[in-house]
Amino acid sequence: MRVTIADVAREAGVSKTTVSRVINTGSEVGGDTAARVRAVIDALGYVPSSGAVGLARGTSRTVGMLVPSLTWEWIAEVLQGVVDTVEAAGYGLLLYTCNRGAESVERFTAQVSARAFDGLLVVEPENTLATIAAMHRGGLPVVLIDDRGRHPAFPSVVTTNREGAASAARHLLAGGRTRPLVITGPGRFPCVRDRLRGFAEVMPDHLLAVGDFSERSGRAAVECHLAAGADFDSVFAHNDLSAAGALRALREAGRSVPDDVAVIGFDDLPMARHTEPPLTTVRQPAGLIGQTAARMLLAHLGGRPAPDQPVVLPTDLVVRRSAP
Repeated sequence: MRVTIADVAREAGVSKTTVSRVINTGSEVGGDTAARVRAVIDALGYVPSSGAVGLARGTSRTVGMLVPSLTWEWIAEVLQGVVDTVEAAGYGLLLYTCNRGAESVERFTAQVSARAFDGLLVVEPENTLATIAAMHRGGLPVVLIDDRGRHPAFPSVVTTNREGAASAARHLLAGGRTRPLVITGPGRFPCVRDRLRGFAEVMPDHLLAVGDFSERSGRAAVECHLAAGADFDSVFAHNDLSAAGALRALREAGRSVPDDVAVIGFDDLPMARHTEPPLTTVRQPAGLIGQTAARMLLAHLGGRPAPDQPVVLPTDLVVRRSAP
């Protein structure tokens, strides 16, 4: 069984706060008491946790991260960028999801109340914005990821979803495609609304299918429109997973890509290079987004003022064989 700070405190006959002070600096602790605590630490083989090390300083040396789901591969790329940055700075990471709705938010709020982390990164705040805003007003440093700066009270790192989608539409038009099928993600997310708006500004006439960012939803959207006899010569999917599902449905229906139907995705995940054919897609720098947001939060925790304007990282179109 792991030795805890409570075990050390009990054996040494002192409080946990005293043990923490000895671990940190030894300040405000008498010489005999400090020596006794260190002797108990050595005897028990106690290894201080980051929380114990930070207790006397009022910090945890831990960053929290709240994400809507872990089912999106894009989230994994962002998360890796965050992990690389916070661990290099000597911080830990606590990850929370909203998979259980109000129950998840309640558990997350309890962790904030317990000061389990020093600052928070939030991906697409969705229905948690009011809760996060209240925490921020209470003094919790917060950085939003991919929110397009809609909430100026928060520092944020964003990407050019609208411009990226417009570049996909212009590419299809340049290739002579005029009858696109657009497969969205869930409409509650700002990035989905931005991508739909950017595409529609260039190609206002299009078929529309509401998806959920999954491969299954991309496949179902194409199958449904083919079964209904819809006439489309291209697909713009709001992420690479749903684009991969569209490619599969087209192949199974005997449609040639790109001769019959061109396909463009969004994200440029590693899988995009390995679909058949390789996927033309709008690249957003997911890892860099995570790194940038984590650096911003860590700098703020270190005493620097948070930027009052969103940090914007650009997208760019990567052309491969699915839409040459």
